[in-house]
Amino acid sequence: MTEPHEDPAHEEPALEEPELDDELDEDELEEDEDEFDDDFDYSHFAAAEATGFSIDIPEGHRSGFASFVGRPNAGKSTLTNALVGTKIVITSSRPQTTRTVVRGIVHRPDGQLILVDTPGLHRPRTLLGERLNDLVMATWSEVDVVAVCFPANEKIGPGDRFIVNELAKVRKSIRIAVATKTDLVTPEQLGEHLLSIAELGRETGTDWAEIVPVSAVSGNQVSLLSDLLLGLMPEGPPLYPDGDLTDAPEQIIAAELIREAALEGVRDELPHSIAVVVEEMQLRENRPKDKPLLEIHANLFVERDSQKGIVIGHKGSRLREVGTAARKQIEAMLGTPVFLDLHVKVAKDWQRDPRQLRRLGF
Repeated sequence: MTEPHEDPAHEEPALEEPELDDELDEDELEEDEDEFDDDFDYSHFAAAEATGFSIDIPEGHRSGFASFVGRPNAGKSTLTNALVGTKIVITSSRPQTTRTVVRGIVHRPDGQLILVDTPGLHRPRTLLGERLNDLVMATWSEVDVVAVCFPANEKIGPGDRFIVNELAKVRKSIRIAVATKTDLVTPEQLGEHLLSIAELGRETGTDWAEIVPVSAVSGNQVSLLSDLLLGLMPEGPPLYPDGDLTDAPEQIIAAELIREAALEGVRDELPHSIAVVVEEMQLRENRPKDKPLLEIHANLFVERDSQKGIVIGHKGSRLREVGTAARKQIEAMLGTPVFLDLHVKVAKDWQRDPRQLRRLGF
């Protein structure tokens, strides 16, 4: 690996040589087995004191959790980013992009809305799929409101019915329906879609508290959705300090942005077999205070040797593109120049292997 150029804004990621065939071995799996073993726990948000800050709470202030659910690629992550006002969740034209629960925080004078973006609920074909579905179901039981997303450019189908029927098993949460991607349809098509959502509610015995059409891309009715969600929250103090936009660790954000860049370039050649683990993330030592440089060393894991070659590309060209795109996104989100060191490794059939899933954070 060569030292980066003095101007970090133009540094390229270090590359693994394409002919090397690194594979995740048993010792490496055992070494980090417990690294990602913590489940998401909402209990420590029960009181404002748990956050270690205190402010004057306006009368009628509301705070609580809302979860967006729906079929893969229903627009949940894009909607989360639109409500928060900045990108905190990766998005992709590929379905099943989200693999973790990321909370986005909407701060308003009259309340605080915590948005929980979950993976798309689907009929699983792998152990990874089963674990992602379990994550969704656990989240539903913890939040105040569940918002089911129905993309307006797609007809209501068996997948939507499956999700609503599964949601009926959760008794605690308030349910609303959100017609997403309204910018992609005509007013007539949108009207038919809203009627279909209402009919699905009747057929499944689901009482929608609201049915709201929105476009996260154009911003149409995003503010209205924010108002409606907050109005359904219980009265209470803020659960996060003012200015926090997400509670996801920076390492997780960086890993997700790297995975997003990797997915976008191979959408036609590679299925969802890419996982990213940030192994090290720290400021480089002996740098001037006014010229910090954040060093990130990350591994991209694929399931087969052939996929490794696709991700790296001819003489490393593809991996350089991924590194450049990811570095720019990370710099924009964290506000610090970044040196990104990427390597590709093979973890054979990791989506079906319990031990490797634990190693990769699932």
